[in-house]
Amino acid sequence: MSTHPLWKYLRPNALPHFFCPGCGAAQVLNFFLRAADEVQLDFDKFVGIGGVGCAARIPVYLHAECLHGVHGRTIPWATGIKLHNPELNVVIFAGDGDASAIGGGHLIHACRRNLDVVMVVVNNLTFGMTGGQMAPTTPRNVKSATTPYGNVEDPFDICKLAETAGATYVARWTTAKPKNAKNAIKEALDHKGFALVEILTQCPTNFGRRALSSGRAIDSLQWLKDHSVSQKKATGMRPEDLESKFVLGTFVKKTRPLFMGSSVYPKVP
Repeated sequence: MSTHPLWKYLRPNALPHFFCPGCGAAQVLNFFLRAADEVQLDFDKFVGIGGVGCAARIPVYLHAECLHGVHGRTIPWATGIKLHNPELNVVIFAGDGDASAIGGGHLIHACRRNLDVVMVVVNNLTFGMTGGQMAPTTPRNVKSATTPYGNVEDPFDICKLAETAGATYVARWTTAKPKNAKNAIKEALDHKGFALVEILTQCPTNFGRRALSSGRAIDSLQWLKDHSVSQKKATGMRPEDLESKFVLGTFVKKTRPLFMGSSVYPKVP
């Protein structure tokens, strides 16, 4: 039995994990555990939710109540659980496909309603678990299993989508910025309202091999560094120079009424 202080939050019989060597999802699990420990998250009042995909496996390893189900339906489950018991801390772990492809409709309405849950979007820019197909967030001109000559579609910006739809906390970081990513999750856990934290992660097995011609995680991390800029630096850059960059920072941090089901509507006489 490990004596590491974070070990108490893990489910020993679920380990070892199934993540590929160098996978960023395992780093996100680490960030979450550290953030949860720092805010002293009560795991007796915590529910972790995952759909389908690499990132969706994260709650399986937590020593807490978790729900691991079908693709794209994490937010409906979170909605039902939160409305049934508002005292619970509900955290969704979703991939970019889970969040913005099949689950995209659910995402915008959760933001609009200001549902009081946290959504950690682990964005590896591809459908990593199913073979490396193009995803809604795959950058233009990038090669994938389904775009061997390069992606011709414009990608979604999940943070802008969430901000426009009404989310009250929105931030983006990368696995190359571990302290910032951990702090963003920490802020999200303390936030009241719909909090979305997007963490751009490396996928050396699929995105790396197909888009970067390298299966080395360090090369994927370097690519994320080279294609990211801080929010402060981005303000002085031309729009055309930002087209190939991911802007990192906290974009929204505000308060407004929470969605609590029928309790937010006036009673009918």
